Amino acid sequence: MTDNVRIALDAMGGDHGPAVVVPGADISRARHPRAEFVFFGDQASIAPLLDTCPKLKAVSRIVHTDVAVRMDDKPSQALRHGRWKSSMWLAIDAVKKGEADVAISAGNTGALMAMAKFNLRTMPGIERPAIAALWPTLRGESVVLDLGASIGADAEHLVDLAVMGSAMARVLFDLERPTVGLLNIGVEEIKGLEEVREAGQILREAQLPELDYIGFVEGTDMGLGTADVVVTEGFAGNIALKAAEGTARQMGEYLKSALSRTWRARLGYFFAREAFKVLRDKMDPRKVNGGVFLGLNGIVIKSHGGTDADGFASAIDVGHDMVRYALLEKIRKTLAHYQQRGKAPPLGEAAL
Repeated sequence: MTDNVRIALDAMGGDHGPAVVVPGADISRARHPRAEFVFFGDQASIAPLLDTCPKLKAVSRIVHTDVAVRMDDKPSQALRHGRWKSSMWLAIDAVKKGEADVAISAGNTGALMAMAKFNLRTMPGIERPAIAALWPTLRGESVVLDLGASIGADAEHLVDLAVMGSAMARVLFDLERPTVGLLNIGVEEIKGLEEVREAGQILREAQLPELDYIGFVEGTDMGLGTADVVVTEGFAGNIALKAAEGTARQMGEYLKSALSRTWRARLGYFFAREAFKVLRDKMDPRKVNGGVFLGLNGIVIKSHGGTDADGFASAIDVGHDMVRYALLEKIRKTLAHYQQRGKAPPLGEAAL
């Protein structure tokens, strides 16, 4: 475990670029005083902001580039025009070269994943990377993955997601054996796609010491916090994420309308405004921020593109913890245990 974490920042990513990245880094630096920062992007835009944060400036340097990946670039366009020279690529490349421990960007998600996969490659035994993020629940938070890195999954990929997600939960929640559930249309073993049922069988029979597989969980369980880690393939995961974000905004508008309807409601809001602020921040995806790209030979964090400085600081905090508590080593250890146990037979073979 180390506190001296070197953090590479794509200063030009997101809707607001350096105006959010620099003050966000300053907020996070106050929480992690031994961290070091490298800002990749336009020096003329970054330097004046850094001058206003003297303590951050003392532990930072700027690597200038004129090239930035646009939020609407397709992954292929980003690779074609931004490889070797964009702020996003250079931040990831710093991790590959060992000049930084983690790269963080609020930029184009597809471009970031494409560049990260192209540059860092996937771990041995991992076919595809995944996006994992924290999900607010009634019990606190859970790790949910995959949230859209790739579409579709066979049983082996779902098991890989369980392994990687459990490692992330062990880092963030300080758990020896996080509970893991597979998202399904019901909790009964006979329900769901064959790939999901096969993954469940593999996880049950593997009995991995680093995770506690509890079976299938439903969509309602995600908010309840039934499992520390919820595993699903990227298509369903991304829909679940967007549905939850939309529902949060909808409930916020309903609440705002109800509280402004009468003078009594407005008075009630006045006295309860701090509680409503806590609720708003907990449900705002720009505040609960920091998606982790799992399965790569390096740590990359995706911040929400529209976040503010506090939200970007949260993404940096996540990246810092992933490095400090050795996420990659924990994933490799769990993978090794799984591979040593071999693969469970496909559904049906066990009965033959």
